[in-house]
Formats: sequence, structure tokens, C-alpha cells
Amino acid sequence: MNDKEELLNNKEFYKSFKNGEELTTFFKEMHKRAVEYMLEAELDSHLDNEKHEKTKEGNYRNGHGTKKIKSSFGESEIKVPRDREGSFEPALVPKRENIIISFYAKGMSVSDIEEQIREMYDFEVSTSTISRITGAVVSEMVTWQNRPLEDLYLIVWMDGIVFKKVINKTIYLAVGLNRDGKKEVLGMWLGKSESSSFWMSVLTDLKARGVEDILITATDNLNGFTQTIRSVFPESQTQICVIHQIRNACKYVVWKDRKEFTADMKHIYTAPTKQAAEAALNDFAQKWEAKYSYAIKSWRDNWNELTVFFDFPLEIRKIIYTTNLIENLNGKIRKYTKNKLSFPTDDAVLKSVFLALKEATKKWSMPIQNWGIVLNQFMLIFEDRLRL
Repeated sequence: MNDKEELLNNKEFYKSFKNGEELTTFFKEMHKRAVEYMLEAELDSHLDNEKHEKTKEGNYRNGHGTKKIKSSFGESEIKVPRDREGSFEPALVPKRENIIISFYAKGMSVSDIEEQIREMYDFEVSTSTISRITGAVVSEMVTWQNRPLEDLYLIVWMDGIVFKKVINKTIYLAVGLNRDGKKEVLGMWLGKSESSSFWMSVLTDLKARGVEDILITATDNLNGFTQTIRSVFPESQTQICVIHQIRNACKYVVWKDRKEFTADMKHIYTAPTKQAAEAALNDFAQKWEAKYSYAIKSWRDNWNELTVFFDFPLEIRKIIYTTNLIENLNGKIRKYTKNKLSFPTDDAVLKSVFLALKEATKKWSMPIQNWGIVLNQFMLIFEDRLRL
């Protein structure tokens, strides 16, 4: 039997209290102390150091603040430890601002947030306070959007996401793979509809913020996109998303043929070499061109950009032949913003997407799979451009 069980089973312990109220007060105080001890442990972990000792980065403990919490024992005021840099965000007792921003990022309206906080956390917060807290995100967003970028990215995926809310808006996104093998959202830009001319302004912005070279770009097959990229980053190799190509080709195929058509098309992009892929395209055309000439033509018109991935080892091929990475990110953004009935201003769209991006990329802290192998391959192929 451990100490806690021994205490709970000790009849003499309970007899020391005159009534149930005293016992409740005791457990309330124990609960309060337990929460405070756990918060201290959280800060220890955050600083990765012992109490009162400075970390290598210069951050250290900086007194306490207070916060009221509610439990089954009633309301208590606890001491919450602080750090000098203000970067400590306790998971046990989250900051109200963080709760509000997280709810907003997940697409909840101001009135919904007010109600949810009242029900879940049993405290009142006005709609004006919620609006002020979410509004403060704008300055953070502007700083993030204009931050300096690295001089080189191994891969940059680019795609647009359309918001059909009263007036259609398109958010342009660029996600880069840096020298450490980590994914990073490079920025977001708002336009009316996806076009190669707008992408020119996006690429120009990336260059103005410090990007000098992109080894490979992965895009959809928007007309003129490849030429636009080459005008800003002339050495970049552009891979058109094969999945986009498959979808576009299938648009013109009747339902009863689609399963057989897509099975035959698979032989093209799963071929071991570019030459084998070309032979598979010829076989595919011989079978289907008479019936679906436009689908065959779309493959031939985009052939050079569709087959760039064949120039690379298998590990790199898997990363670049599709824009699934950024499409998955788009899907999460849609999930977080689907509850928004309208976006009255451009800032409202950007703020919602920015917060959704923060939520969706929280786990982007580790390098991509097989990064050691992939990095070595990149260094061999691009040894004159890639410097670590």
C-alpha cells in the first residue's frame, strides 16, 4: 500500500476533522497545492533547468501571477509561475487568450466562443474582449508574413485554396522544405482567383524576403505556371502534380470507362524510368485516344513537367510527384474555417487562415521521413547549389 492509499484508508485521519466542511476545505487546499506543484514542474521542464538557475538562452523564472480555477471543491486562487521571456504556456491551466484563439482558429464564431468558455471553464468573457484578443492576431500575422526567409529551399510546394463566401477569394500558399528537412509555411497571399500572374507576385515576394534559390517546385498544372517560376527562379525544376493531371484527364471520361481508364493511366506514372513511362503513354494513347483525345493531349502537352520526378531517386520522387502535402494542409484549413458563414473583409479571411495554419502545423517539428537519405541524394545531385 502506498502513502496516498494509506492516508485515504486511515480512519484516525478523518476523525481529526470536526465536520464535512473542514474535510472539504482540506481537500480543496490539497488540490490547490497539487496544481501549483504541477505548474512548477511544467516550468522546470520548460526551462530545462533547476529552480532559480538561468538557462543557456538566458530565460529564467520571474515570480508568479495569480489565476482563479474551479474544481469540484469550488473556486480557488492559485499561483502560476512565470518566466522572464513570457514564453511559458502551462498545459494544466491554459491562458484564456490561448483558449480563445484556439477556438477561433477552429472556426467558432465570437458568440459561440463566449458560450463554450462559459460552459467548459465556468468563467465569463465578453464578445468585445474576444474580438480584441483575436484582433491582436493581426499584428502577429503581419510580422510572420514579412519575416525573412532562408536563402535556399530544397522543395517548395505551391497551391491555391478558394473560399466561396459571398465574393470568391483565393488564398495562395507556399510550403518550403528547408535544409534541416523540416516543412515551413513560407507565406499566404490573398487574390481573387488563381492565375500565373498572381503567382508572379508571390514568387517576387519570396525573393524579396531572402529566397535566392529553389531546387524543385511542385505545383498544379495551371497554365503558364512553369514559365512564371522560371522567370523568377530560372534554375528551379518544376514538377506538375501527377494527381492533378489524373483528375483533369478523368473529367472527360464517362463513368463506365473510368476504372479501366485510370488503371491503364497508372502504368505511366508508376513506370521505373522516363523512357518506360513514355512507352506506357504510347500504349495508353493507342487504346484511348480515339475516344478521349483531349485527355491524351493533356498528358502530351505537359509531358516535360509531369516527368521531372523521373530524374530523381525513389525517395525524392515520392515527395515531389504530387502536391498532396499542401492539399492536406488546405483540407485542414477548410475544416477549421467551414463554420464561418462569411468573411466581411480581406483581413477576416487572412486572420482565419493564419490561425488555422498555426493549428494545422503545430506538429511540424520533425524532419520528413528518411531525411538522412533524402539529404544525401540532394547533396549529390545539387552539390554546386546546396551548401549546409
